[in-house]
Amino acid sequence: MPGNEILELNESQFDTMIADGIVLVDFWAPWCGPCRMQGPILEEVAERINGSAKIAKLNVDDAGDAAGRFDVQSIPTLILFNDGNEVRRFVGVQPRDILLDAMHSANSS
Repeated sequence: MPGNEILELNESQFDTMIADGIVLVDFWAPWCGPCRMQGPILEEVAERINGSAKIAKLNVDDAGDAAGRFDVQSIPTLILFNDGNEVRRFVGVQPRDILLDAMHSANSS
């Protein structure tokens, strides 16, 4: 279903992707167990938001510069952006409802 997918970002797309609207970026790595646990939760969030915001994943092994710019110290780290500005940060696996509430609040402001 269009609008419900989780986008795989690379370093060159990062700034363009977060520049417009509400975007939740998952800083992750394939070897990270908690990151793999967060994946299905993000899929649920994507279904619930139904295209009203974007969800993206950025592999920190491939995009170390972007992770460094946002001082990502541990993964998973999820950063919620609104028009390119960080509005909320989560470290560790986050439940669906916490993420949905944060995205709804960012969309309302």
